[in-house]
Amino acid sequence: MSEFSIKEKKILSEHFSNSDGDVFAIITPRQVDRGALMSRYSRTDKSMRKIFLDEFLKNKNRGSEFYDRVLLEYGDDSVAELGEAQIAIEGLSNIAVKKIEDRRIGLSYLEKSSRYVAWNKKENGKYRFYRDEQIKKSKFRDLYEETCNFSFDVYSKNIEPMVKYVREKYPIEKYSFKDSKDGKEKSFSKLKIESDIKSANMIYKGSTKAKALDILRGLLPASTLTNVGITGNGRAFEYLLTVLGSSELKEEHDLASKIKKELDTTIKSFVRRSDDKYGKAFQKYLKDVKNKSKAITTKKIKSKPVKGSFTKLVDFETEKASIDKIITSIMYEQSPSVSYQNILQQVKKISKQEKIKIIREFAKIRTNRRHRPSRAFENVYYTFDLCNNFGMFRDFHRHRTLTLERQLLTTDHGYNIPSEIKILGIEKDFKECMNKTKETFEKIRTKFPEQSQYVVNFAYNYPYFMKFNLREACHLIELRTVPQGHVDYRRVAQQMFKQISKVHPILSEIMKFVDMKEYDLERFESEKRTEEKRKKLK
Repeated sequence: MSEFSIKEKKILSEHFSNSDGDVFAIITPRQVDRGALMSRYSRTDKSMRKIFLDEFLKNKNRGSEFYDRVLLEYGDDSVAELGEAQIAIEGLSNIAVKKIEDRRIGLSYLEKSSRYVAWNKKENGKYRFYRDEQIKKSKFRDLYEETCNFSFDVYSKNIEPMVKYVREKYPIEKYSFKDSKDGKEKSFSKLKIESDIKSANMIYKGSTKAKALDILRGLLPASTLTNVGITGNGRAFEYLLTVLGSSELKEEHDLASKIKKELDTTIKSFVRRSDDKYGKAFQKYLKDVKNKSKAITTKKIKSKPVKGSFTKLVDFETEKASIDKIITSIMYEQSPSVSYQNILQQVKKISKQEKIKIIREFAKIRTNRRHRPSRAFENVYYTFDLCNNFGMFRDFHRHRTLTLERQLLTTDHGYNIPSEIKILGIEKDFKECMNKTKETFEKIRTKFPEQSQYVVNFAYNYPYFMKFNLREACHLIELRTVPQGHVDYRRVAQQMFKQISKVHPILSEIMKFVDMKEYDLERFESEKRTEEKRKKLK
């Protein structure tokens, strides 16, 4: 017999996907009620639908009241994860978007691409870059404006010439496309069906434009305005707001207020503490940490910037110890009532050849890169010291399951010039752009060290370090060496693989799908697959 009457079932149908099943979706419209139901559910022996009828139906403020009590009175942070929101932010700089994306847990991001969209559009006659209020009120206002405009001018005027150059170097006749009549790959000149010719042109134009924009993106300054979509829970958003609120940059301060205002329309109860006494105290703590770190560093470390780009594996364990840890972890789950220490002692007695055989057996069962190694491979870590162009860093920065620390963006470490820039004959313009940026940056940094980052171009080298385990190394390196990847990060990922292979030749065999090749048009095969999917949807 059903727990609910016919009348109750009718009411419940508006708030739950079913009223009888033991698996159901919560569809009640108010986010705060959905989260409160989930949390209240863990503190009573009533069913969730019964809780709704008894406590929420008659009191429209029940969800908000519940969160006010639990979050503010008891500080049970985990319940803040039960409220979720999606926020879109348009027109923020590439400095601010990186600060937002530094938050690793509880938030997911989708950011505007620099390889599919040209950034040369103007709004009310002006290029779209961030104009910091403090700089605008300073003696550097005109210099900053002029330098950013110059970067955009050089970028914009060379888009068409670069696209033309790429298409001349990699003519469409060089590539094959699918003939819809017999399903075979054929050269462009042998395609006869109009729709096939149209598709081939779309694929070719898309991949060649992406190549051209990839080459030129180094000219863009970090002030370039972008868009980002964020999906996340209340707890993560609350922390994000606190971090932005503690920033020295007005842009990030203002973003905190704007994001909070919009979150208040959807998950207000979940982020309420971000600007109360708790939030202010947390902001002070974050500022204290930064100031203390700066004071210690100034006292203890001599500053001497290293010029150029590099990728160096600087910290790792011996392969012997690493293999023992992984095999112990592999066996632990399947060894009931046996301690980790006991298993490790037994593993150490296994012969070297037998251990190698075990590792290779786990490598063998991976048949594609989405078959991630088991958690056992998380027991081995690598730390890389990196200095690569800022444009490339933006791609590596998206990886969440690792520890990444970075410095301020400067012009101290020099820049690299893509070979295509030299061949096209615009090396002089490129260098003039970089030199102008450096001169402006050096003037602004003396007064505004944080704000001076905005003027720095993507081409300038940027120092950071990344520490990740073997499982994440497998994911990151295999993903970042796929053919459609940007040439800059493909080469860095390839260097990472070579260096890991050198110190851990056996363990590196788990990374079966690293692509060490070079490609003319990185996006070509990907564009072909996208076009095939597009055809099937018609």
